[in-house]
Amino acid sequence: MEHFVASARKYRPRTFEEVVGQPHVAATLRNAIEHNQLAQALLFCGPRGVGKTTCARILAREINRRTMPDAAPDEDFAFNIHELDAASNNSVEDIRALIDQVRFAPQMGRYKVYIIDEVHMLSQAAFNAFLKTLEEPPAHAIFILATTEKHKIIPTILSRCQIYDFKLISVADIREHLAHIAADQGIQAEPEALHIIAQKAEGALRDALSIFDRVVCFCGDHLTAEKVAETLNVLDYQTYFQLTDALLSADIPSAMLQTDAIAQNGFDLQYMLSGLASHLRDLLLSKNPSTLALLTVPDPIKDRYREQAARLDADTAVQALSLLAKAQSEYRLSKNPRLLTEITLMQLASIGLDPSKKKSTDYIVPPQLYRHFGTQLPAREELLAYLTELSIGGQNTAQPAVSPSSAPAAQASLIPTETAPTVQPAVSPSSAPAAQVPLTPTETAPATQPAVNPSSAPAAQAPLTPTETAPARNSRKVRSALSISNLMARKQHPAHPEDAPRAQEQHEAFTQEDLSKVWDRLCEEAGNEKRFGLHTAMNAAELRLGENFTVEIAVSSSAAAHELEENMLEVLAYLRSRLHNSAITHRITVNENVRERKPYTPKEKYEYLKEKNPLLEKMREELDLNIDF
Repeated sequence: MEHFVASARKYRPRTFEEVVGQPHVAATLRNAIEHNQLAQALLFCGPRGVGKTTCARILAREINRRTMPDAAPDEDFAFNIHELDAASNNSVEDIRALIDQVRFAPQMGRYKVYIIDEVHMLSQAAFNAFLKTLEEPPAHAIFILATTEKHKIIPTILSRCQIYDFKLISVADIREHLAHIAADQGIQAEPEALHIIAQKAEGALRDALSIFDRVVCFCGDHLTAEKVAETLNVLDYQTYFQLTDALLSADIPSAMLQTDAIAQNGFDLQYMLSGLASHLRDLLLSKNPSTLALLTVPDPIKDRYREQAARLDADTAVQALSLLAKAQSEYRLSKNPRLLTEITLMQLASIGLDPSKKKSTDYIVPPQLYRHFGTQLPAREELLAYLTELSIGGQNTAQPAVSPSSAPAAQASLIPTETAPTVQPAVSPSSAPAAQVPLTPTETAPATQPAVNPSSAPAAQAPLTPTETAPARNSRKVRSALSISNLMARKQHPAHPEDAPRAQEQHEAFTQEDLSKVWDRLCEEAGNEKRFGLHTAMNAAELRLGENFTVEIAVSSSAAAHELEENMLEVLAYLRSRLHNSAITHRITVNENVRERKPYTPKEKYEYLKEKNPLLEKMREELDLNIDF
């Protein structure tokens, strides 16, 4: 039986031309030898498995080969090369023994080369003992120090050496080298399979060769991407392409099944989230031909990236990457990581990665439908009829009537991507809907609005956004802008408050005092509804009325700014409605000098203490105390 030699040893480079992935180091050393400008102390730094010791041995052979032209081509000059492993020989005695050997000139050739591997493992005393010899070595001695941790070497050693920095070997270089070795051994290997091996090596060629030997033992003479992925226990490209297809199609069941299969195969779901984020990043690069070259994948895989990238919306892809980054940061702290992963995938499938589907309104379903029909969606005719009734019932009945044939057009007011029409038909008492839920902030009906049959009128209307209080004869009850209905409807509004549709434009002027009063009222309502994050952010903010009705909001921290931005849709809608001005905009700035407002008046102090300790108010009531402020 023939003795097996590992590929890392069998294919170790013997000349600078054979060195893979380090052209800058190989060219520099080769030119230094040719021009006789080689330093006597060199330091090779870089990650493991990138060729530091190999280049040191090649340099040692080339130096002596120049002085002995008649030497055999395969001569390795072992008698002139001395290697010391500093990981196990790191004491002062070991360095002193090395210094004693340096005194003697070589018997053959001109130079004696001393290669000290893992030099950072030397003790402090050993470094100090080595300083003098390293600074003024004999003319026949050359020291080559190799290390993976340059920062652990003392500065006095670094200043005496000529430093060469080795870099990680690129995936393309490793893949090309593996293809050459596979051809030399008569092994058929798919480019995707070699690419997976190169990626798994993470820039270390020695690791890539070791992985190659292991894969050959499992797959034999034919390496396929599926078998290599199974051997290395990695997720291949096919997995991420299929998972992304499910997310693009909003196919949540398929995404859940694929996630379960990945977990059943023993993969950490955090690894899957990281790989999916990398896949989306590659898809973004594939959308532009100029950045497509950044993908270090075979051409067939590039074609698949290009095809799938055509279905991807860039803006929502960035949003998806943010969701994945957040999920990865929360993964280790989560008590149920799998649930966190599944929720993240559901969110990715729900944000609409496919731009072709975002242009369609068929899948946009207002939450009122679920409250009316339940979980079973109705037929299309029934759905259109309900949308028409809901749209007509929420509008001003003082407008002229419209023929029934044009009624379905009114359903556009429920679709968040369109603007509600301004002219609406009148409605008879029998056609009033069971619940009227306007989706945008509107003014209440004018006094000329005809009465509605009490039997068909709703018991209570729950507007999704703030509205003005109705006239006295209108018994409808208007809820706060911070109601639960608002939270449910927030998804139906555009991403930016300025783009929200408004039923009637208003431009009434208001003062700083008016703004402060409305702001304080909204802050109080936020506290009553136990939305303490928004309450705290609004209470600590400083307001200033700027030009063109811009509300300038100064907060003391980025967290408060983020909380306000998250709820700014409701805040602006509330301000516009209460101040009768549709042109109100906002600008949030972070100023560390802003401090939370402190209570000054006796009433404010009492309210502050009551908020801190609710039992204070209970004590006042039980003692029947009358506090005059």
